[in-house]
Amino acid sequence: MTLPDAHSQIGSAVAVLRAGGTVAFPTETVYGIGADVSNSSAVQRIFEIKKRPADHPLIVHFADASRLHHWACEVPEQASRLAERFWPGPLTLILPRSRHVPKNVTGGQDTVGLRVPDHPVALALLTALGTEGALAAPSANRFGHVSPTTAAHVYDELGASVDMILDGGPCKIGLESTIVGFNGQTAIVLRPGGIPLAALAEVLSGKVVLPEREDRTVRVPGALASHYAPATPLELCSSVFLWPRALELATNGLRVVIMEWSSKELNDLNRAENEGIVRFAMPAEPAAYGSLLYATLRRFDHERFDRLLVEEPPDDSAWMAIADRLRRASCVPSYKIQNQDPIPRSEQEHYHEAR
Repeated sequence: MTLPDAHSQIGSAVAVLRAGGTVAFPTETVYGIGADVSNSSAVQRIFEIKKRPADHPLIVHFADASRLHHWACEVPEQASRLAERFWPGPLTLILPRSRHVPKNVTGGQDTVGLRVPDHPVALALLTALGTEGALAAPSANRFGHVSPTTAAHVYDELGASVDMILDGGPCKIGLESTIVGFNGQTAIVLRPGGIPLAALAEVLSGKVVLPEREDRTVRVPGALASHYAPATPLELCSSVFLWPRALELATNGLRVVIMEWSSKELNDLNRAENEGIVRFAMPAEPAAYGSLLYATLRRFDHERFDRLLVEEPPDDSAWMAIADRLRRASCVPSYKIQNQDPIPRSEQEHYHEAR
């Protein structure tokens, strides 16, 4: 197992893929583990390496938006407009699969997730596969765990089970892509991610909605109630509960780390020193926070804390993807975000107006 210089090793990576192997590669969101979409045994290896359920679909990555109709048998106008605006980029479109997409890639569904990533290494690899080539690629980690944002993360978790890892540096966005499906003329955000709802709504004149909780007929990656979880139990707390909860846990002999983003003045109690509690400041800007989130969770796993207390993000649509990931990673419901709506109530009427 090696971590080769990515650009100089594209040819070797293509050879590995054509021989039925797997290659981990960087994207702007997280690192993926890819296999030739047309090689069923190679795709099966991905499920085995990740310990991923067979009915949990993979995303098909390809190099050029002009090939969208090759991989989807139907492409509504809204999908074309989003692809034109956001590809290459952190957008996955859920569309009826064409005959070129095997059902083991889609988890047995008749729809497929399609994406053109925005990373020079990923695009070089996909381009080298040729116009008919594509990779079936989920995130390069064990199923349900924190996604990797560096090549070292991939190697630490998957090791020699992956045939090659292309090191393209840290991922810029650090959170998975936004997944969008379609119902008639309406786009449905099935997973928040690297593209905000406001940006989608601007392109589609507001015709963007969120699915009802009980109405998730299409299975998509990363939508399980428990996902993106670090090994260290994570509790999502409001700012007023962070320190009292940390003191409670530390009193019971646990080593606790607090991840907070707000810059509120601390009261005398919060300034009290406790050797069992470590405080860590996260960025107060959502893009910067998202790019550091997974790497920070992995860091504290390595430092072997007993509990990770994370300050709940602002109730703002710009933080939607972060709130989604933290909610799914949280292990203690009593300290989760009380308002489970993924966007502010003040903005819900705007986003649901086309329902």
